[in-house]
Amino acid sequence: MILKNKNKYVLLFLTILCISNLGFSQDKKEKGMEEMWGENSVSMDALKSGKAKFFDESNFGMFIHWGLFSELAGVWKNKTYYGIGEWIMNPRMAGIPVEDYKQIAKNFNPTGFDAKKIAQLAKDAGMKYIVITSKHHEGFAMFDSKVSDFDIVDATPFGRDPMHELADACHDIGLGFGFYYSHNQDWTTPGGGRGPETDNTGKKVDFKDYFYNKCKPQVKEICTNYGDIDFVWFDTPGDMPEVYVKELAAMVRKLQPKAMMCSRVGYGLGDYASVGDMEVPTKRIKGLWETCDTNNDSWSYAWYDNNFKSPKVILGRLVETVARGGSYLFNVGPNQLGIVPEIGAEFLRETGKWLKKYPQVVYAADASPWDYKLPWGDVTTKGSNMYLAVSEWPTDGKLYLPGLKTKIKSAKILNPEGENQNIEFSQGKDHWVTFDVPYKAPDQLISVIEVEVDIQNEAEIVAEDTALGVYPNIETELITEFGTVSNAIQENKRWMEKFGEWKHANQVGEWEENGQVTWKINVKEAGYYYIDLAYKGEDRLVWKTITDEGVMVQNQQAATEKYVFYNMGILEFKTPGIHTITTTLVEGDRKTASLKSIALRPIND
Repeated sequence: MILKNKNKYVLLFLTILCISNLGFSQDKKEKGMEEMWGENSVSMDALKSGKAKFFDESNFGMFIHWGLFSELAGVWKNKTYYGIGEWIMNPRMAGIPVEDYKQIAKNFNPTGFDAKKIAQLAKDAGMKYIVITSKHHEGFAMFDSKVSDFDIVDATPFGRDPMHELADACHDIGLGFGFYYSHNQDWTTPGGGRGPETDNTGKKVDFKDYFYNKCKPQVKEICTNYGDIDFVWFDTPGDMPEVYVKELAAMVRKLQPKAMMCSRVGYGLGDYASVGDMEVPTKRIKGLWETCDTNNDSWSYAWYDNNFKSPKVILGRLVETVARGGSYLFNVGPNQLGIVPEIGAEFLRETGKWLKKYPQVVYAADASPWDYKLPWGDVTTKGSNMYLAVSEWPTDGKLYLPGLKTKIKSAKILNPEGENQNIEFSQGKDHWVTFDVPYKAPDQLISVIEVEVDIQNEAEIVAEDTALGVYPNIETELITEFGTVSNAIQENKRWMEKFGEWKHANQVGEWEENGQVTWKINVKEAGYYYIDLAYKGEDRLVWKTITDEGVMVQNQQAATEKYVFYNMGILEFKTPGIHTITTTLVEGDRKTASLKSIALRPIND
């Protein structure tokens, strides 16, 4: 492994990107994470047994981005701006002047909003709580604020407080509830982060004025007027002075002592970490954390964005998040009428039907014994049980599990509508487990196998994950995060496709002469495998891959600005068992070449 840690929290500090790069520098992110998990922070055990218990066991919540920007739906002056809709006012998108943006409120009348329907949708989806935008970066309050008239009650024909209605609806049906609040950025309020520098009289206004005249009083309102709340979700602290963050956090803890704050409050004052937007980490993270994802490409509603994640994709990303040790906060964006688009709602209801059948896979479930996702799906645990969530069901009747050291007592396919099906298995000295499974997948979405193990003499289920399994019946992807790198730089890269649509890749770049990535692998069956490399760069690149048995594949293929898999040829493993495989950049632009992963595909025909 690349990351060798003297302190177990260093991995968390290095791995997590707690704030979107939109307005928050990397050094501030790292400083916040380091302080959050420092020696003076509240102990993890104390949190999990106290106010964090609900968050830690729920593992699935609904995020809602809804605001004045929803009225625009991604359009300004008859032009569509592709990207995250809640940023349309910003100069990096439409650049709408403050006074023009405020006029939009006169037409914002979300008469289709029904708090009970939205709360019921969250419950039907299997979600345990809702977090909604009470004020986003554009400064418009979606609640009845006495501090500013730029809110949904005073500035729109709607004239109601939808936050009050939603809080009541959540409390009535047993859902947790919380508010998102942009505490630093406020693009329409003088003194706010990235906002006007003078008031309407021309007087210069600083951040202190904004903080005491709007930010802190409004946070007091959301912490006072809506009953008990479970979350206060601040965002993008950026260069907000530490003294104000501490003052705000102290007030929240006083007014809502049971409410959880995520790390995006800043300066290590959160109760749990929030990783990068739209990111499901590829490696296990210790501690309390969540990832926030969205059901299509934008967070708020955009008229053109119907790229909704399917139920299988939602479930896969949910289970993968829980398997890495985290919680999944999944966003919907109601439209200008306050209605969640039906395609996204339908997919969420299908997600909930699956969770109702297999609740033990997600709720109060613990992380996988493996640090990484397996080729056919993922694993969560609870006590002496492992739950194999199989999204890519094998067609040859064999499901393989690599590196398990703990002895298995029994295995069965869960069938919520009938009797569970016991299955045969063998557990070899090579630590590979082979399950004999039906040729047809038992569940249309994701099938679940419950495996009971013997942990009487062990603290937890033990898996050997220093050697990555190479499977005989499914493609195995070896990501660079689990390789050993020399004479090159390994780091996590983030980039946007559309504006604000984040993509993530742990990759190796900045190649020097003889730069290489080496993986330790456990090959189940000897034989021939196609080898594909996923990389990007400029012009053509020549890559060499060689095994510890001396088998080599070297080839030249084109490179583009996107990560693409290229076939390099056929690699042979002469014997099963533990091997090493090393990939080296031989020729090409070493500065632009970036290797994301390699894939091994068994040749069975």
